[in-house]
Amino acid sequence: MPGPLDDASSYSFLGPAGTFTEAALAQVPEAQGKQWRSVNNVGEALDDVVTGRSVAAMIAIENSVEGGVSATQDALASVPNLRILGEYLVPVAFVLVARPGVALADVRTVAAHPVAYAQCRRWLERTLPEHEHVPSSSNVRAATDLLEDGQLADAAIAPPTIVDHHPLSVLASGIGDNPNAVTRFVLVSRTTRLPARTGADKTSVIAELPEDRSGALLELLEQFSTRGINLSLLQSRPIGDALGRYRFVIDLDGHIHDERVADALLGLRRFSPRVIFLGSYARADKVAVDYVSRYDDEVFIEARDWLRGILSGEPE
Repeated sequence: MPGPLDDASSYSFLGPAGTFTEAALAQVPEAQGKQWRSVNNVGEALDDVVTGRSVAAMIAIENSVEGGVSATQDALASVPNLRILGEYLVPVAFVLVARPGVALADVRTVAAHPVAYAQCRRWLERTLPEHEHVPSSSNVRAATDLLEDGQLADAAIAPPTIVDHHPLSVLASGIGDNPNAVTRFVLVSRTTRLPARTGADKTSVIAELPEDRSGALLELLEQFSTRGINLSLLQSRPIGDALGRYRFVIDLDGHIHDERVADALLGLRRFSPRVIFLGSYARADKVAVDYVSRYDDEVFIEARDWLRGILSGEPE
């Protein structure tokens, strides 16, 4: 069965070639054989989608060490009419590389993408306690910039495969603080077509609290707990217009075509002054969503039919 982007001609990813984002895009069947656009940051990737330069963009949204990627979460909250079509998991491992001739003892500055730097922070603080971090737009870019004249860093955090493509030396391997680290990526588009329900699905939304008061967050969470819906991600991000004002990035188990999820989203919309629906899509791990039988679709359908009968004057 054709997917929603089968006719796409261009996909954007955080480049250059060799990044973990490219590895995530390689998991998308519809993207194979199409043009891939290398971009420098999440904003540029989403701008490609909004302007039509690309039909979809692969962006990192969460990692198992640092949690949600704030730049992505904030971008999804500010750019309208975006939808997540799918999620993809990429195991991540890092090496510290430098130009040939540079020794570990010579390293004073380390270039890295901020997310990768966070995942290697403990190793760096232990091994190079006086180092300085030079932020880079990607891990591959951090490494390749070492070969340019006037570079600012002595070494860079990069994927292990970097030495297969560039004349760099590995100073240390396995520098990630968690050997089981995984980054979660999402494919984002402007299509309004929903991926089919599979039974192993996830729904992503962003919601704001109506006001800063005691119990407001609890009331938001009750929209899901009273319908038996598990949340796999709940992260706050400042709205930015005043202190104490937050929006919440939420991943919940289930698909919007599930009656319990649809009912919860209706409750959330009544409660929150702003809800952004980011999409319902298959879970990358393909693990079926577990819930108790009293939240079956038929229970919600029967309840609506019961109320409809009362309102229409039908005898019970």
